[in-house]
Amino acid sequence: MFSHVFVATNDFERALAFYRPLLAGLGIAERFCDPSRPWAGWQTTPGPRPLFLLGKPFDGEHQPGNGQMVALLAASRAQVDAAHATALAHSGRCEGPPGLRPEYHAHYYGAYFRDPDGNKLCVACHDPVQATTG
Repeated sequence: MFSHVFVATNDFERALAFYRPLLAGLGIAERFCDPSRPWAGWQTTPGPRPLFLLGKPFDGEHQPGNGQMVALLAASRAQVDAAHATALAHSGRCEGPPGLRPEYHAHYYGAYFRDPDGNKLCVACHDPVQATTG
């Protein structure tokens, strides 16, 4: 459905320090980083699309949008928990702690936060909890 999603920043190095550990924890590999432009891109495998792109806006200063949010897919509820903790440890702001949100659907487990530029993000897992065997 998506070719790419672009998230803008006013401070590229600060944003890299936030997004690199967040996306790595979700298994999303960094594909390139060009500080001279500045921009960077990540993708899941198999690629080549969609891309998650980060960079300075072409037309000047970035302002986060009201009502805009990027939601990233997590493979498990534990991955949602870890992503939220990683975001907060790297200057993110909590917008809703990890937890079930049955008003969306029975298995929706998500967490909400803002990056250092104020962009709203979500990490969500849509799968039911897997039974453990032992």
